[in-house]
Amino acid sequence: MRSWKIQHNGPVSGRFSYCLGRIVLTLLGWRVEGSLPLASKFVLIGAPHTSNWDFILTMATTFVLRLHISWLGKASLFRGPLGYLMRRLGGIPIDRSSSHGVVETMYQRFVQSDSLVIAMAPSGTRGKVERWHSGFYWLACKANVPLVLGYMDYARKEMGIGPSFTPTGDIPEDMDRIRTFYATIRGKHPEREAPVRLKEECNRQ
Repeated sequence: MRSWKIQHNGPVSGRFSYCLGRIVLTLLGWRVEGSLPLASKFVLIGAPHTSNWDFILTMATTFVLRLHISWLGKASLFRGPLGYLMRRLGGIPIDRSSSHGVVETMYQRFVQSDSLVIAMAPSGTRGKVERWHSGFYWLACKANVPLVLGYMDYARKEMGIGPSFTPTGDIPEDMDRIRTFYATIRGKHPEREAPVRLKEECNRQ
């Protein structure tokens, strides 16, 4: 498994964060499976997202993998003292009322960076929605970087890194690969899981 060094401008040191991540996952009875890709830049998606626990488990997992991620969160998370911590953990505030410009902004970060991992929850929320948001897909296409399929399987208490591939622009074909992978993975609240489907697929029917 490849080890990614955590940036040292965070709230905790690399060694401490690794131990903290291990302790959290061990106490909660979770394990980490899979390997990180060799690419220095990629889009990491996390699904299914159905609980607030997903964030805690995800951060603990990135600590164990020594992986520094940048992630998108609703603007309200970045207010007050909590906002400082969220930014230190890699958070980037976004205005959910308008998605215009988010893909372009994240694309520019890829262009300007030698090493960057953008983590995104395609469902956009832990509540029930009709489909995934397509920003993760178009970002990977535009930046020509791999999509890495991260997952949280509450049935097996397993956090993991699944397969990765560079999207081709053929949405049905690429999404079929993603659907196949997530078909047997269950969130904490399965009834809240969003169908693994993009708006563009719905519009083609």
